[in-house]
Amino acid sequence: MNNQFLAFVEEQMYMKRYAKRSVQTYLKWINGFIRFHNGQHPSVLFDADVERYLSYLVNNKRVAANTQSIALNALSFLYKEIIKRPLSLDLKFVKSARQAKLPTVLTVSEVQQLFTHINIHYKLPAALLYGSGLRLMECLRLRTQDIDFDFKNIRVWDGKGGKHRVVTLAEELSGPLRSQIQLVNHYLSLDRGNKAYAGVYLPHGLRNKSPNSRFTIGWQYLFPSKTLSVDPESKLVRRHHIDESSLRKAISAAQIAAKIDKKVGPHTLRHSFATHLLQNGADIRTVQDQLGHADLRTTQIYTHILQRGGNAVISPLKNLF
Repeated sequence: MNNQFLAFVEEQMYMKRYAKRSVQTYLKWINGFIRFHNGQHPSVLFDADVERYLSYLVNNKRVAANTQSIALNALSFLYKEIIKRPLSLDLKFVKSARQAKLPTVLTVSEVQQLFTHINIHYKLPAALLYGSGLRLMECLRLRTQDIDFDFKNIRVWDGKGGKHRVVTLAEELSGPLRSQIQLVNHYLSLDRGNKAYAGVYLPHGLRNKSPNSRFTIGWQYLFPSKTLSVDPESKLVRRHHIDESSLRKAISAAQIAAKIDKKVGPHTLRHSFATHLLQNGADIRTVQDQLGHADLRTTQIYTHILQRGGNAVISPLKNLF
């Protein structure tokens, strides 16, 4: 039942225009829910069974609050959109009290060392993670037209929570980005000569309204893969963006080569962007806007890791020395 049912859920999620990452995440938690209940079909389970599973995640798996929330979102989708029997809004389960970890942040000199050692093919996307505070997938999903050289900003579409925002673009990256777009144009010229090529993936509304946009330079991914591949949704041949794992590995390898004694990943560069902005005197609400945080409290976590202590308050002990 599992494989057949999950394949149906996957198909429904793609039809409802969910991102590939969201589909994979939701399927993971739905599958876990089914396994927890010994393979029973979700249609014979309901509120109390969901409550037991969510409590199990906290009591036995010790998951963080955010992880438990994602599991709940997956099951809410399952019952509302697939089973057609929405869950109660008043579910009673053990909520995670596990505190989120403070983010790892690099010093400016460590960032410099990291970029000295990173593979040249991944230096530009990594520079955008740090220079513009982008999330990993926000960076990889950029299209060439999202770069605004005139106003020195980047337009981020459908970020976390489906929100759009505009972030700063470091002037130092203008030259490398123009060269990158020339490379994208070269790939496009080659692809258009390939009869099997069906154009780049487009948002659902645009593919009907302006189907020829899939062959225009503006809609091509800023960081395209070196090879063509089959789109799992449409089964058509396209050129996708570079794989997220390759950028993760490049950053990890650079951290080792630079002998930085911290666990460094793509999100570390975003954390460092936010912290360094605050250190340089940026207003916290400006940083909130740049990061795309809905709640200011999420941004305030960066004030806790500044050298001056929690919320950037200077200790009174300073006056004794």
